Formats: sequence, C-alpha cells, structure tokens
Amino acid sequence: MAEFTLPANSVVMPGKHFAAPEGATNTRLFKIYRFDPDTGENPRVDTFDVDMDTCGPMVLDAIIKIKSEMDSSLTFRRSCREGICGSCAMNIDGSNTLACTMSLEDIDGDVTIYPLPHQPILKDLVSDLTNFYAQYASIEPWLKSDSPAPPDRERLQSPADRERLDGAYECILCACCSTSCPSYWWNSDRYLGPAALLASYRWLSDSRDDATGERLDDLEDPFKLYRCHTIMNCAQVCPKGLNPAKAIAETKKMMVQRRL
Repeated sequence: MAEFTLPANSVVMPGKHFAAPEGATNTRLFKIYRFDPDTGENPRVDTFDVDMDTCGPMVLDAIIKIKSEMDSSLTFRRSCREGICGSCAMNIDGSNTLACTMSLEDIDGDVTIYPLPHQPILKDLVSDLTNFYAQYASIEPWLKSDSPAPPDRERLQSPADRERLDGAYECILCACCSTSCPSYWWNSDRYLGPAALLASYRWLSDSRDDATGERLDDLEDPFKLYRCHTIMNCAQVCPKGLNPAKAIAETKKMMVQRRL
C-alpha cells in the first residue's frame, strides 16, 4: 500500500475546521491535505464536516461539494468523472486511487485525502507530474514501422497478436502505480517506473512494430528497467486492474531471450 511522504523539510500543521450547515444530521469528517507554496507556510490538514444527505456517492463528489460550498480555494484535478482520464488520482484512505471511482461506502470512518505521494506538490491535491510524463514520452509510445502504411486500410494483425496487447494498452496514465512504487520513490530520476514500462511493453509486444531491438537497447540500463524489485504495489493500486509488474517481468524475459 502506498505510503504518503511529505515535501522535504515540511511539517503538517493542524488546519482549519469547516462545520456542516446548520441542521445537518448525517455528517462525515474529511481530512484534506492543504499546501500553497506561494504563502511560505507549512502544509496543513483542514477538516470538513460534510452533509452526506446532499452529497454524491463518490469521493470526488464530496471534494467537489467541499470546493463549491465550503472552501472555494481547495485545488485539485478532475475531468471525466468516469475513471477514463486519470486526472483525479490522489491518495485516499492511505492508497493511491481515482477519486471519481472510489466509493465513500468503501471507506471506514473519517476520509483522509492527500496528493499522490513522493512528488513535488504544486498546490493542495495537485502533484507535479512533469517528470512522470517526460518518462512516458522517453519510451516513444508510437508505432515504428519500416514498411509504409497501407494506402486503403489499417495495418492488420491476427486476433492472437491483438490479444497480446490486452492488459497494456488500457493504461490511463493516472500515475497511481508509479507513485506507489518504493523503487520509483528513491530512483525516479533514472528508473522509468511501472507506468512508463507498461507503456513500453505495449509497443514491444505489438506485432506491427519493427523497433523491438531499438526499444530494448534503450532499456539496457542498470536503472531504467532493472530497478523494479517486484514489490507489486503497482498492481495493487491500479484503478484499471492492470499488472505493470508482469509487463516489466516480460520485458526482462525479452532482454534475456535476445542474448541467447
């Protein structure tokens, strides 16, 4: 399970408390991490008593309600609300997940919400994912083929070859897996992390791609690939039910096979 670590040299202070509207009888306490680097103040945890009789069923519903009705300065990312875009990834109840697909019924007691761990914090629940996206771009996530594209149809592949992509192409780049990985916490400057390596495997296993050797050469590095220690946090937290650790293991097997 992902462990949240604070920004360097910071201490979380008790924050403000926001009471529920008068007359609310069914309330729930939300503890939300707050940090604004422009103020120079230490991070804090604000608490909100939310009227659950007027709140939707998901964590994101509660966060939107808090911003709309209790504290408009609360900052977070969100977009699709359907578990497709990955924007609302955050650390909820101690585990990385999507706020839009996390049901409040599945959380016991108070609801604790932090940004994704071990990333620079831009503000409140918004992590800086610049390095994460740069690593994804570095694996060159597009088809590379030596042959020209057919003029009148798609590049075809057999059903069996297409099936090999299942479990890899569905990644939504929410960063839940990489930011729950201890190896990534300590080596994110050189280790590509579960998300980027899963994306890499998606192209390594594509029968239409002609750059397998080139892609494997690029991963031939003590850190890029081999810092995975199969801790399996990535598979545990993935909101799409994917298994990046398995993809990494398959990539390591491809590395060995090409040397035989």
